[in-house]
Amino acid sequence: MPLLPVVRRTLGVGTLAGASLATYAAWEARQYTLRRVTVPMLPPGHAPLKVLHLSDIHMAPDQRAKQEWVRGLAALEPDLVIDTGDNLAHMRAVPVVADALGGLLDVPGVYVLGSNDYYAPGMRNPLLYLLPDTGKRNTSTPQLPWPDLKARFDAAGWLDLTNGFGSLTVRDTTIAFAGVDDPHLSYDDLERVAGPADPSADLRLAVAHAPYLRVLDQFAADGYDAIIAGHTHGGQVCLPTLSGRGRALTTNCDLEPARARGLHRHPADSAPGDEGSAWLHVSAGLGTNPYVRFRVACHPEATLLTLVPTG
Repeated sequence: MPLLPVVRRTLGVGTLAGASLATYAAWEARQYTLRRVTVPMLPPGHAPLKVLHLSDIHMAPDQRAKQEWVRGLAALEPDLVIDTGDNLAHMRAVPVVADALGGLLDVPGVYVLGSNDYYAPGMRNPLLYLLPDTGKRNTSTPQLPWPDLKARFDAAGWLDLTNGFGSLTVRDTTIAFAGVDDPHLSYDDLERVAGPADPSADLRLAVAHAPYLRVLDQFAADGYDAIIAGHTHGGQVCLPTLSGRGRALTTNCDLEPARARGLHRHPADSAPGDEGSAWLHVSAGLGTNPYVRFRVACHPEATLLTLVPTG
């Protein structure tokens, strides 16, 4: 068989396969999913708490399906909302995010910001995240109106945990919080939040946008019961598996891909009750870069964590 027709046929098949994958990936990026996870960490005798973990919404004004889906989360009637950043993806996104959150802003909440709250997104191939980290960060694009977002959250009574502490009493459970600014931009100031977690609180939670190991190590060593983070997008472009839960290839930080999303322990080989260890929940998030809206084997998600007594 002449070589040229074979080459043409091969290129045609490759082009068709690539187009099919891109179509599927664009579809999956809109398959918003609610995960439900039960975590035993409350003291005995305490009533369960429903904690809604939101992360990496990456909202743009034209994303109406996402806005409607987020708006519907208020029907879950959570006791607490934890927002781990990257809410914005557009200069006009702040009122859109506030409107989509709707009734959730009436619920007790805490938050930190991420790099994509601070800086406008740029065109970037997500497959580049599979390459070694060069340390270069997107800080050359225009700043997004993150002060307006912060003002909206603050006015709703949500606690800003940017390199700081806070506390809330939710359904008779006293929660001590600590949080850091975005570690991906090296904005985290771990010295400001160093020291033992409040021993008088019923529950101690630490919050960060990006789950870098230096942050996880300190919070676990300081006695926090759980660390809540986002940033990884669950790997975003994952290898499909028979279980239906894709295998992440990258986390866009130094956390290993096996813990790119979901509930784990930190350190990874620790168990509940081990000194200097904590639960770790990493959200795969709800969005993507608005210029490349696709996911593979990694549905966009929010998580309802039901905290129950230990034992």
